[in-house]
Amino acid sequence: MNTILKITVFLTAFLMCAASVSAQKAERKNVRGGNKLYKKEKFTEAEIAYRKSIEVNPRSVEGIYDLGNALYKQEKYPEASEQYQLIAGQGNRLMNEDPENAERLAQVFHNLGNISMKSQEYQKSVEAYKQSLRLNPADDETRYNLALAQKLLQDQQQQQQDQQQDQDQNQDQQEQEKEQDQKQDQQDQQQQQQEQEQQKTQEQQQQNEQMSRDNAQQMLDAFLQDEKDTQEKVKKVQMQQQQSRKKEKQW
Repeated sequence: MNTILKITVFLTAFLMCAASVSAQKAERKNVRGGNKLYKKEKFTEAEIAYRKSIEVNPRSVEGIYDLGNALYKQEKYPEASEQYQLIAGQGNRLMNEDPENAERLAQVFHNLGNISMKSQEYQKSVEAYKQSLRLNPADDETRYNLALAQKLLQDQQQQQQDQQQDQDQNQDQQEQEKEQDQKQDQQDQQQQQQEQEQQKTQEQQQQNEQMSRDNAQQMLDAFLQDEKDTQEKVKKVQMQQQQSRKKEKQW
């Protein structure tokens, strides 16, 4: 390696080191400034400072953690949860780097449990509190929250079971009512068909009776007409016979 190349490599390494040191200073400055604002309960301003520290170092565990706390204090729970999840996802690495990170991780899971409690996601709360207690078994507040979350989860599950049972009962009742309605419709339809058939039968009977009466009347009329014709013929014959007798007497 020639002298110029050595100098270039040295200057590059020096500049990179200087830039890294400068970035670390800027990160630490913004974190410290955010912490001061946080203590004064100026959480919005603290959020801004913590975000600046993350802009300098997107992997800043301290900046991400503090940003999550500032968002939590502002009740920006979904955004705070997102930051806490970033920390929780690095849990194994943080524990390997420094066992003292356990306390910070425990607080992260504690806050995640609180956020889930506020959204009534009690199962997630229970899991988060349990994880927090694994990291910090001496935290009585987390233990109390865990017991509360377990009770609320039990009540929620019971309520869901009751609602499901009521829903099933209502569904069964609706099905029974539907079945009864169908049966009633079938009965009504059958009765209507029977009535229609009866009415049709009665009409047919009436038609047959009317036809029988008409035929009987026609037969009677024909009989009477025949009798009348017969009588007229008899009268005609009788008149002819009388006329014949008169002629005989004249002779």
